[in-house]
Amino acid sequence: MSQADARLQMEVLNPDLVLLDVYLPDGTGLELLQWIRGRNVHCDVILITAAREVETLQQAMRGGVVDYLLKPVMFPRLETALRKYQMRQAELKQLADFDQQKVDKMFTTHSSEALPQRLPKGIDAVTLDKIRLLFQTATMLTADEAGEKIGASRTTARRYLEYLITAGELEADLSYGTVGRPERTYRKLHRHTS
Repeated sequence: MSQADARLQMEVLNPDLVLLDVYLPDGTGLELLQWIRGRNVHCDVILITAAREVETLQQAMRGGVVDYLLKPVMFPRLETALRKYQMRQAELKQLADFDQQKVDKMFTTHSSEALPQRLPKGIDAVTLDKIRLLFQTATMLTADEAGEKIGASRTTARRYLEYLITAGELEADLSYGTVGRPERTYRKLHRHTS
């Protein structure tokens, strides 16, 4: 797609997110990024490119891209980028007001600093993002429900839910039914500030 086609599509479709390559037939994606920002087009941009020059990365960061993916892009990495974007948008929609602590959380949760360089054995970043995403809409889930929603077993879901408890993101409680063992329910940990 050319820059001219992309500009026309953006004016017609008014997208929330644009996946943009640096190399276009009639210019660069960085020029198009400048056009987007100059026109005050309200959309986010994920750059997908083979460009490995530091200057290109710096220009992309200055242009406010939400992620930078190097070609060849592996699907799990693209999926992670899209899920992080989706999680951030969901958080912003739920945000009624904010203080510095909430702002700091928004910026660190969606930066590379937020994800530990090495997750524990048995914890995959993509699956972890899927579990986190569930709690953007659900207030409380069991391991069975979480597993069903992400297409994993109850045991796998529980491992991720328990990891998020140790990471300080979730808390668990026991639900006592009429018959059988109590069931653990998980919910987002809400920290109260004094």
